[in-house]
Amino acid sequence: MNTWIDTHCHLDAPGFAPDRSAVRARAQHLGVDHCVIPAVERTNWDTVRQLAHAGGDSYCLGIHPLYVEQAQSDDLQALETLLQTHVADPRLVAVGEIGLDYFVPELQQGPLKERQELFYREQLKLARHFQLPVVLHVRRSADRLLKHLRELGRTGSRWSGIAHAFNGSGVQAQAFIELGFKLGFGGALTYERALQLRHLVQTLPLDAIVLETDAPDIPPHWLYATAKDRLAGALQGRNEPGELPRIAALVAELRGISLEALAQATTLNARQALPRLAALLV
Repeated sequence: MNTWIDTHCHLDAPGFAPDRSAVRARAQHLGVDHCVIPAVERTNWDTVRQLAHAGGDSYCLGIHPLYVEQAQSDDLQALETLLQTHVADPRLVAVGEIGLDYFVPELQQGPLKERQELFYREQLKLARHFQLPVVLHVRRSADRLLKHLRELGRTGSRWSGIAHAFNGSGVQAQAFIELGFKLGFGGALTYERALQLRHLVQTLPLDAIVLETDAPDIPPHWLYATAKDRLAGALQGRNEPGELPRIAALVAELRGISLEALAQATTLNARQALPRLAALLV
């Protein structure tokens, strides 16, 4: 059986509380050997670390752009302190999930836009200081993310990490790749209308792609119930890391390669994006 890495899975989400162990065991049975669990705010930093250690997975520490409004003034200092405390932890693989979100209208302008950018830049600096990769939230914000990465980059040194749930243009994809990033793809590409995403998955270099579920978010099409379906009594399916092999099967089909080849390539790519994974995947 092929084995997979879910490079972005929110196992700490409340929706998994009733059966979290069963969710992880189900994924393991289906070949998902490892999950990367990103943090989103100060209140879940300890939780993601504990889950990673309990389940043999890995974690990231950071403040998600959708949570900067409620973040406290000392959260960045607290993040620096926690990174210092756990920087030698082999299961801490990145600073994340960090980035910018310009999909939500109130975050597109004014003080909240500025606050997002402040938190993003300061967390990029922390990643540089502690020599950790970054896991990026990219939603209608690719060009601004790239701008700050270029400004804070070091001469002769590339970034490393993952542009999670990538949904930008081919030009933007190439820009992230040139800076040292892999691009994360998951359930969104399973929808037939996702023509741009499917084109990217077909045409990008294979060594630029990693796989993810973003569970419980971004369910693949076979779990999605439309508003009409829900009115008729259909339930929305819950996205889990165990959905990754089925997503991978579509990626392999789109690229015209075997599942084995895709599993080998995306595992190698994940290890390159998050170098500490290498010691965890022996």
